[in-house]
Amino acid sequence: MLRGMAVIAPPSQPAPRLSGAANPHQGAPLPDVGLEHSRFRRAAARFRAGRSRLELALLAGLLVLTAVAYLWDLSASGYANSFYAAAVQAGTRSWKALFFGSLDSSNFITVDKPPASLWVMSLSARLFGFSSWSMLAPEALMGVGTVALVYGAVRRWSGAFAGLVAGLAMAVTPVAALMFRFDNPDALLVLLLTAAAYSVARAIEVASTKWLMLAGVMVGFGFLAKMSEALIVVPALALAYFVCAPTRLLRRAVQLVAAGGALLVSAGWYVLTVTLWPAADRPMIDGSPTNSIWNLIVGYNGLDRLEGSGGGGGGGFSGAVGLLRLFNSSMGAQASWLLPASLATVAVCAVLTLRARRTDLTRAAMLIWGGWLIVAAAVFSFSDGIIHTYYTVALAPPIAALFGTGAGLVWRYRHTLWARLIAAAVTLGTAIWSVTLLDRAATWEPWLRPVVLSAGAVAAVVLVSSHFLHRPLAGRRGLAGGLAALSVAIACLAGPAAYTVDTVLTPHTGSVPSAGPASLTASGAFGGGGGFAGGGRGRGFGGGAGGFGGRGSGSGGRPSGTAGSSGSGTSTGGSAPSFSGGGPSGVVPTGSGKGFGQVGGASRSGAGAAPGAAGGASGPGGGSGSVSKALATALEADAGRYRWVAATDGSQSAAVIELATGGDPVMAIGGFNGNGGNISLATFESYVKAGEIHYYIADGAGGGPGGGGSGSSITAWVEANFTSKTIGGTTVYDLNDPVSHS
Repeated sequence: MLRGMAVIAPPSQPAPRLSGAANPHQGAPLPDVGLEHSRFRRAAARFRAGRSRLELALLAGLLVLTAVAYLWDLSASGYANSFYAAAVQAGTRSWKALFFGSLDSSNFITVDKPPASLWVMSLSARLFGFSSWSMLAPEALMGVGTVALVYGAVRRWSGAFAGLVAGLAMAVTPVAALMFRFDNPDALLVLLLTAAAYSVARAIEVASTKWLMLAGVMVGFGFLAKMSEALIVVPALALAYFVCAPTRLLRRAVQLVAAGGALLVSAGWYVLTVTLWPAADRPMIDGSPTNSIWNLIVGYNGLDRLEGSGGGGGGGFSGAVGLLRLFNSSMGAQASWLLPASLATVAVCAVLTLRARRTDLTRAAMLIWGGWLIVAAAVFSFSDGIIHTYYTVALAPPIAALFGTGAGLVWRYRHTLWARLIAAAVTLGTAIWSVTLLDRAATWEPWLRPVVLSAGAVAAVVLVSSHFLHRPLAGRRGLAGGLAALSVAIACLAGPAAYTVDTVLTPHTGSVPSAGPASLTASGAFGGGGGFAGGGRGRGFGGGAGGFGGRGSGSGGRPSGTAGSSGSGTSTGGSAPSFSGGGPSGVVPTGSGKGFGQVGGASRSGAGAAPGAAGGASGPGGGSGSVSKALATALEADAGRYRWVAATDGSQSAAVIELATGGDPVMAIGGFNGNGGNISLATFESYVKAGEIHYYIADGAGGGPGGGGSGSSITAWVEANFTSKTIGGTTVYDLNDPVSHS
């Protein structure tokens, strides 16, 4: 059988491109559009060339449905992750804050990631006015762009059917629906990495330096979205070009060096600018105890993610480190639905191309997508640092591309028994894995499991048995083919599609969002059933048990009974709208979990309050939080007289206050987790003496999740020298009203 597979391997190299000719993978020559036509019309003509009306209609339908799904009720999650939302808002008030990615418009501290994704969202908010929708709409459109790029890249070498299947698989990946409707930087990262893979595919076809350097630029700007995570694609893309590009060895090496230079320039200009900018005249770098962007690159967003702090740091968020981490109860339902099928495609293509020439495009596809998948999977599986479950969105493009490529191969060789046997085995295996994932949310849509399993069994039987139908039964063979295609689609895609629908219909807030109802089960989840994100159960799409990242039908992301909980669990009228993230006492989570602008329905919080946090303050990313109307009014009074209307411990607390006051800047001492913004007491005293801070809010997050830090000495000094008062249930100190020591 293997010898037969090698014999019928696809052609290894297309014909050379001729001037004025179409891409050889797209069929007919281009029509003569003439110089009088616009460049846009010429590009449109090139795109249509070789594409049937049916393909164009299916592609348009796929992209429109993706756009509708990703844009549907987009404001239901409110400001989603308040940490990034506050930075977006700051970018609408200050160009300097936009450039540096500052949390506040007075530029005390940045967020803990580079600002590329904030640039896009802030520019949209500047254009349309700051709101949940204007902030999140660019993220959703990035998802549509990613689906289109996956389709385009796979179609070039594997055909229209494979490209459409790959695009559909990308669109229905649950974690993709989550992150393309959220304000974390992952949406831009995935779009840019997919664009880089597409560019390398174009470069390999004709050994193009231009396209290869464009790939370097895409990865470089991906670095400015999420730093070291962008580099996971570099080994695969470089190896694919070095092995498969149709040019001599020396030229390939020189071209790769040029692409590396493009990467360094596109990422390095920003790093160099921040490095050379006087530290006293820019915001502090969050995540860096030394206030250095290089420390952020190498440490917090680099080696610390791989090595962890004290070992096993990421286990609480994504399960135990090891080979099967991507399949566990925390991460499995995010992106692994088609992972076994994609790995099977890699294995089959490796056999098909054993005797193929060096420039074989099937091999190139496996090196691009398979290499990306293997490197990223290894990083996420074996890293001891913090690896959140939603990081798996970076696996979605290669998984979808490989699944589509595999579907294209099966379709191309459907007349052979070996292709049908492999398709039957992979389909049945995928159905069994889907049922396993669905079973982890046992009370959620129980009817779906037998449907998926039955479809897998029917598909396996029909795929194999229809091969033995004789020629006189051609009509029945066609009917069997249709039944097999429908069964395969249900077996492979019904599970992730259902989870995607659930994800789209459920608002999400906080720093650690999770897709699909399986994330609500106690097994393997951080905090377990009654853990950090208390929640109830729902029915239908959007139902499920509460757990880490659970729905906010309980105490808004706080453990039951934790100080500062909202009691009844519902938001009362008259106060400022709800925002994600925790905050000081008085900046409390809403119980219902309903996001800004949400009329009803469940909400899934990212992370709740850390037990024992001072004053009931939430830890990073708590449930939906609100600031009392009285406190917001007090902070807004005479806000123009102060550089910061308040100072507090922790970026999450500061972010919630900023969103509630319309963007009035708040000094976030300690930054996101205590690794940044650690100013000295003397410096803080100088700010107070200069009249630059109005209030100090003592019930913040203690300089981050762990508390302590520079905020401890500052709190002690404030308590000793200023009189406290309570506004809207929050303890504050007016730094213009010192205690008399006479």
